[in-house]
Amino acid sequence: MRIDDIVEETAFSVSSNKVRSALTILGIVVGIASVIVMVAIGQGAQTSITNSIAQAGSNLVNVLPGFGFGGGGGVRGALGSALSLTEADAEAIATQVQGVAAVSQERSARQQVIAGANNENTSIVGATPTYESVHNVQMATGSFISANDLASVNRVAVLGPTTRDNLFGTDATDVIGKRVRINGIDFTVVGVTVSKGGSGFNNADDMIIVPLSAAQSLLVGDQHLSTIAVQASTAQDVSSVEQQINSLLLQRHNISNPQQADFNVISQADIAATASTVTGTFTIVLASIAGISLLVGGIGIMNMMLTAVTERTREIGLRKAVGARRSDISMQFLAESVALTFLGGVIGVLLGIGVSLAIKQFAGITTSISVASIFLATGVSIGIGVIFGYYPAVRASGMNPVEALRYQ
Repeated sequence: MRIDDIVEETAFSVSSNKVRSALTILGIVVGIASVIVMVAIGQGAQTSITNSIAQAGSNLVNVLPGFGFGGGGGVRGALGSALSLTEADAEAIATQVQGVAAVSQERSARQQVIAGANNENTSIVGATPTYESVHNVQMATGSFISANDLASVNRVAVLGPTTRDNLFGTDATDVIGKRVRINGIDFTVVGVTVSKGGSGFNNADDMIIVPLSAAQSLLVGDQHLSTIAVQASTAQDVSSVEQQINSLLLQRHNISNPQQADFNVISQADIAATASTVTGTFTIVLASIAGISLLVGGIGIMNMMLTAVTERTREIGLRKAVGARRSDISMQFLAESVALTFLGGVIGVLLGIGVSLAIKQFAGITTSISVASIFLATGVSIGIGVIFGYYPAVRASGMNPVEALRYQ
């Protein structure tokens, strides 16, 4: 049988029962679209987290209080639950650890903030002037906290753009000099940072930065630190800096067993690797769940083709009686199965791309459409057509022409 004959017969068979063909390929459409959308959401989440980590600062090593990661890096729980870090620890790291470019001393807390009739619960970060360079902070307007603000315990605040919009409205053009009330204390706005496009609980755009001295004395009431952010001189120094900090703080805190350390040293690379593993697993799970609908769609294809074989029994007998070979019959039914799944795959790809873009545009969820997932989905749809169409095709080709012609 010639290729053009197969194409013509396939087009006629598929179009002769449009409703049944449409319902059959629907399972493939939904399955392919679901896989593409789920993978896009998973990869978008991974990209968003990776970008957020990168924007937090380059070659960054975070020292946190509590018993979360310990010397061996294994999670033990209660991360950040203890107030075990001091300014003296930060100063020791800055002066005694080799390969350190800058150290940022920080104390964070969530507080209710009021500006006029507006209020929100947001993250307050007490910081030193080095915070700006360590965390790659850029100013959209105004200035960052100065050394004089720190020494004089000035009640000044730098707002993230999201916090500014929430407190003063999205149409606020100049908030410099205005006041915000934190924990019942007025702070004067001196600057607004450039947006980093963050999201989630630790959103760099949704925070207020105040002098560390003011945060400690006026807002939290103690002199401990919640984070010591250390910027290594180069990426090659990160591992060495981690080890040196770990050894130094064990010695300073009089701890002989690293597993009992009351602090945690973790680099941006560690966070990125963990986040990548989690989001990768998340993507696989989502894609696997969506893939189940592909299996259901494949079963629908097989069911339709078996029905078609039964309905066209006399046609098959007639074809074989006039000289059609088994390969011609099997090729005809296999071509119909592949055509249905390929058509469903194309529609599913277009639908998946459209839904992914719509989610990004209207739901505010980052999605990343992967070319590999599109090719994989298309290949899988064709594969389903071959696999689930093979048995009906073989069954059709194996019919006895005499018995097929007698079939009523």
